[in-house]
Amino acid sequence: MNAKQMRHILDCIAEMFPDAHCELNHSNPFELTIAVLLSAQCTDETVNKVTADLFRKYKKPEDYLAVPLEELQEDIRRIGLYRNKAANIQKLCQILLDRYDGQVPEQHEQLTELPGVGRKTANVVVSNAFGVPAIAVDTHVERVSKRLAAAKPDDSVLEVEKKLMKLVPRDEWTLTHHRLIFFGRYHCKAQSPKCDICPLLDVCKEGKRRMKPVQNRKNRPKTKQSQIASKG
Repeated sequence: MNAKQMRHILDCIAEMFPDAHCELNHSNPFELTIAVLLSAQCTDETVNKVTADLFRKYKKPEDYLAVPLEELQEDIRRIGLYRNKAANIQKLCQILLDRYDGQVPEQHEQLTELPGVGRKTANVVVSNAFGVPAIAVDTHVERVSKRLAAAKPDDSVLEVEKKLMKLVPRDEWTLTHHRLIFFGRYHCKAQSPKCDICPLLDVCKEGKRRMKPVQNRKNRPKTKQSQIASKG
């Protein structure tokens, strides 16, 4: 794929989802970090339901450390892998207090050193909380990028990120991240992509492959039985 082809894709997705944004509810960098940590292998919808109560109870790192681990586990029980995530939250909060005066660091390298915070989480935090251009590759971004041939099927998540960074202008990285997520979450779904109404079908090999059986059925000559049935 070249920059011109990518521009076509970006423009189409921008037209479809002009208001794409981070759907994890938060009011500051600390809440965003906790929300993204919780979102691993979990939907944003479920995370938002849990954090609605969580963020009322816990306002700062000290609050998470003031309760037994079992209590925090119970507070996030509806989240997948809640035991590990509760432990990571308390470890993360202790590091924030010990090293960063209770504040979430703005540097990507410092963020990835925090328990439970990987490259994707760090990219989400720096871009949404601190305005640093970044492309976070989640399952939706990875799927869409590979279907549209912006990346190869066997590319790693890091390779997908690097290829998108080359194809997309830097000042569009964050917005492109959100729009690709919306495109993958609401249109180019994992199991039931809307290929039949997709404006990018002409550049999507995956979509063309999925639509071929449908097109073949439409073009298949009618049998004598079907002709008789159609005449009523």
